[in-house]
Amino acid sequence: MKTYKLKIKGKDYTVDVLDVEDFSATVKVNGVLYDVEIDQHLKTTKTPKLVRAMVSPSTDVEVSTAKTAKPDAVKSRTIKSPLPGKILDIFIKPGDKIKVGQTLLILEAMKMENNINADKEGMVKAINIQRNDAVMEGDVLIEIE
Repeated sequence: MKTYKLKIKGKDYTVDVLDVEDFSATVKVNGVLYDVEIDQHLKTTKTPKLVRAMVSPSTDVEVSTAKTAKPDAVKSRTIKSPLPGKILDIFIKPGDKIKVGQTLLILEAMKMENNINADKEGMVKAINIQRNDAVMEGDVLIEIE
């Protein structure tokens, strides 16, 4: 809605343009609604609406399981990539015991280095990536026993 302040023959008017379609418009002048005809076609600009789906963490199996849950409450036994990028460094090897919050690897995404930390405890069963590998969001990076 656009509001205009007009002065016609010394009298002040407040005009709110509520809706414009083809050759007609709905306006409110000093609180009174009017439907008016337009001599020429006016282009209306439409602002696109951004619609996003609900997102849940990719490392959790169940949406109701929070990332801050106790390690044994999380049923997923994998660490997945949170975003697409390139593996810069890996700090663990199969057989290592890991703890919650421990940095497992560094993932470069959009020219930024991101530490990928463990969100569960356990022993590293398998590492499915190597340095310089390109990964996509949701790819399984590490399997835990």
